[in-house]
Amino acid sequence: MDAIKTTRNYIDRIISSERTRGMKVLLLDAFTTQIVSCTTSQSDILSKEVYLVSRLDSNSQNPALDDPMNRHADSTKTGHMKAICFLRPTEINAGLLVKELTRPRFSEYHIFFTGILTAGLLRLIAENDEHELVKQVQEFYADYVPINEDLITLNCRNTIAMTVSAGTAWARDHAHLYERNRQGLESIILSLKRQPTAIRYQASSALAQQMARDVHERIVSDQIFHFRNKSCLLLVLDRVDDPVTPLLSQWTYQAMVHELLGLNTNRVVLKGAPNVAKELEEVVLSPTEDDFFRKNCHSNFGELGEAIQKLLKDYQAQTQTANASNLNTIEDMQHFMDKFPELRSQSHNVSKHVALMGELARLVEVCSLMDVSQFEQELACADDQSIHVRELMDKLGSMHIKVPDKLRLGLLFALRYEHSSNLHKVKSEMRKGGVSDEMIDLMDTILKYAGSRSRGPGLYGVGTKDIMSKMTKSFMTSVQGVQNVYAQHNPVLFDTLQLIQKGKLKQDSHPFIMGRGGVDDVPSEVIIFMAGGVTYEEAAKVSEFNRTHMGRMKVILGGSTIHNSTSFLEELKSLP
Repeated sequence: MDAIKTTRNYIDRIISSERTRGMKVLLLDAFTTQIVSCTTSQSDILSKEVYLVSRLDSNSQNPALDDPMNRHADSTKTGHMKAICFLRPTEINAGLLVKELTRPRFSEYHIFFTGILTAGLLRLIAENDEHELVKQVQEFYADYVPINEDLITLNCRNTIAMTVSAGTAWARDHAHLYERNRQGLESIILSLKRQPTAIRYQASSALAQQMARDVHERIVSDQIFHFRNKSCLLLVLDRVDDPVTPLLSQWTYQAMVHELLGLNTNRVVLKGAPNVAKELEEVVLSPTEDDFFRKNCHSNFGELGEAIQKLLKDYQAQTQTANASNLNTIEDMQHFMDKFPELRSQSHNVSKHVALMGELARLVEVCSLMDVSQFEQELACADDQSIHVRELMDKLGSMHIKVPDKLRLGLLFALRYEHSSNLHKVKSEMRKGGVSDEMIDLMDTILKYAGSRSRGPGLYGVGTKDIMSKMTKSFMTSVQGVQNVYAQHNPVLFDTLQLIQKGKLKQDSHPFIMGRGGVDDVPSEVIIFMAGGVTYEEAAKVSEFNRTHMGRMKVILGGSTIHNSTSFLEELKSLP
């Protein structure tokens, strides 16, 4: 149940097997390039005798020209090499393979698909292998991008429209997105080698029900899904039940970077940020390559500052020791030179995290995010309309609050008080505060998408339980201090996990397709897939849950994409 190790093992087997031994070329498509970049370092690939890495869909006849690692490679020297093709099983990729096999550039072709290959595509490849260069065709199920060991994304956008249209005449317009998500979920199950002993879905979502049923039928009908494993729950969810989490400011490292700077397949662009060196304009934040990031990706802003300060002090101590070394003998010189690449690599790593922390701190101050975030948390966690109206009006009229933050505050207020007569006044004040009419229209859109009539009952809680929950949160805030003010909110997903762990997740809200529930049927493993996308806040809560319940329950979270507030609102804009 480790997504990164599972995928890395696949890639190692592909490029290190007995049949692919020797100098070779790795041919990828756009999606598998993301998979490889998130799980394997360049040095690891090069150590496995991979001469170059290239895209199969490149227009160039010389694959070496497409790879920055091989600018001076000569295509005339590749004819004796083996080609390792790692691709998604699509008609487009099959067509590119046919084109490649018609005019082959390599001595052998070893083809590995990330999902289940249809008989038609396999026949097409076989019929066009006139030179009989294809030595093997295999299915290695990795049709997803592993971000953390317990976080998976399909990098599939515009899926909110897909979830909204489910069960309507417009569903056919999003059929290709639905198939992509279903195939991705099946690939997750196959790669983890887990046969669900129970399948449940979110009752408020027609799409979650359809996907749960389709995956269940596939599991039952296809022997390839049959594994012996512990009790495993597959839970299919929909973003619609929690529209609040993607709108909130984030305060953990990975989530903050994604919200304020953008984090795409572990890459961050700092170009244009003040006081950032040229070599740091684009940096990699990967738990597989960066030990500091792996340990601190879920640390809050205050903890992160302390950790980076310690990282910097440790590096300074090491460099001072190295500079003070006596280089009197050849052995001393050799030892210093052996350590020099490590120090240089560490220098880049320290500079990267210092630069990221500096830019995050600058944006927090410039955008008054502490002030904004405190009010966001109050809107998400408490019900006090009269006070919230007054504070919202102050924020909308403030020159210190940025327009995107005013929009988010307006939407959070609308979700909390959707039947309030104050919404018209809020829209008017948003307009005066500089929010465009197009953005203000999102208030109506988000209420149609995820208002109380569309979503399940768990967003704000109901009755006595909600009152007790708010009293508990208020008490914990006063005990634990100001820092907790920015982390009061728990996503609906976290509450769902707590109920699963106690055997109390209700069948009314999450019915069974197969299996049964109760205290005696608590699963030891849970695979969650959220159509419409997940967030890094939810990923941090899953990681926290896994640490807390280590040895008792392990959770893997997957989703159509990973949202920040910008991508979430962009998808809402596309709704009719």
